Amino acid sequence: MIQRFLNWRTALSVVAIAIVIGTIFYSQYLARKIAFEERQKVEIWVEAEKSLINSPADADTKLVSSILIYNTDIPIIRTDENGSIIDFVNLDSAKARREPEFLAGKLSLFKSSHEPIVYTDPINNKKDFYYYGESRLLRQVRYYPIVQLLIVALFIFVTLYAISVRNKSMQNQLWAGMAKETAHQLGTPVTSLDGWVEMLKEIPGNEKISAELSKDVERLKLVSERFSKIGSMPQLERKDLIHQVTNVVDYIRKRAPDKVHFNVNTHDQDSIYIMLSGSLFDWVIENILKNALDAMAGKGEITIEIQNAASSVFVDITDSGKGISSANLGKVFKPGFTTKKRGWGLGLTLSKRIIEQYHKGELYVKHSEPGKGTTFRIVLPKG
Repeated sequence: MIQRFLNWRTALSVVAIAIVIGTIFYSQYLARKIAFEERQKVEIWVEAEKSLINSPADADTKLVSSILIYNTDIPIIRTDENGSIIDFVNLDSAKARREPEFLAGKLSLFKSSHEPIVYTDPINNKKDFYYYGESRLLRQVRYYPIVQLLIVALFIFVTLYAISVRNKSMQNQLWAGMAKETAHQLGTPVTSLDGWVEMLKEIPGNEKISAELSKDVERLKLVSERFSKIGSMPQLERKDLIHQVTNVVDYIRKRAPDKVHFNVNTHDQDSIYIMLSGSLFDWVIENILKNALDAMAGKGEITIEIQNAASSVFVDITDSGKGISSANLGKVFKPGFTTKKRGWGLGLTLSKRIIEQYHKGELYVKHSEPGKGTTFRIVLPKG
C-alpha cells in the first residue's frame, strides 16, 4: 500500500509538472503574439493621430476616429525629444493630476518594457516618442501560469491529503482488527492457565511459584484487555501517575536480568494525580522498558524520572543501551520499523498513539547517542 501511495504521488507530480511546463510555454507564445499585435496597434494609432493632426483635410476622418477610439486598453505616453510628457491616453487622469510622480513612474515602466515608437514631423523635423504599456489581456496571459500553478498545487495537496487520510484510516482499522483478534485468541489459553494456577495453589510447597504464576496470568489478562480496547476511545480516570509507573517498574524489575538496575526519581513527589487510562498507560511504560532491556544486552541502568511542572508532567525513561543511530531516529515511531530479529515493529507506534490521541500528550525521543543510550520523554497534560 505504501508503494502504491508513492506511485500515485509520483504520477501526480509528473502530470502536474507536465501541465505547468506546457502552460508556461503556451502562455509565453500567446504573450509574444499579443505583444506583437499590440505594438502594431500602437503604431497604427500613432499614424492615425498624426494624420488627423497634420493633414486633417486628407485624412479619412471616420476611419481615423474609429482607430483612435478603438484603443481603450493600451496605455500610451507621448514625450518630446527632451523627455517631457506631452500627452497620455488610457491612464487615470485624476490620479495624474493629484500625484505628479504617477506619470513619471508609468513612463519609467513603459521605457523598461518596450522600445518607443518614434514619429518624426516632416515639417519641422522634430521627433515625438510614444511609450506604451501592456493591455489587461496581456497581463492576464502572463500571470495565467502562476494562477494555474497554484490551482494544480492545491489539487495535488488535496489529493495527497485525501490519500494519506484514507491510508491512515485503513491502517487504524487494520491495527484495531489485529488487536481485537489477538485479545480474542488470548482469551481461551489465559482462562485455562488461570485454572491450572488455582490447582497448583492447592499443592503444598508451590506457594511461591503459584503466586508468581498468578501475577503473570493477571498480566496476560491485562494485555488481553489492552488489545481489546484498541480502536475505541478509552475512559480516562483520575489516577496517581507515580503509583502507575512504579507498579510497572516493579513488575519488569523482577523479570529483568540481575545486572540491570532500575532507578525511579520522583523529585520528592509522593503522588501526582492526572487523568489516565491505567491499563493503556501501563502498556506504554512497559513497552518502553522492554525496548530498553533489549538495547542493553542484559546489563546496564534504567532511570525513570518524573517531573511535576505547572501545566504538564514529564516522564523521562533513560537507558544505558546501544542507542539509536541518527538515520533511524525519524523511523522509530513508524509502523513496521524494528531493529529486532522478531516482532512487528508496532510497539512504539501504538504507544505514541495511546499517549498523543488518547491522553492528548506527547511521546518522542528526547536524546539518543549510539553506544551511550536513549531517553524517551512522555509529556502528559494536567487537569
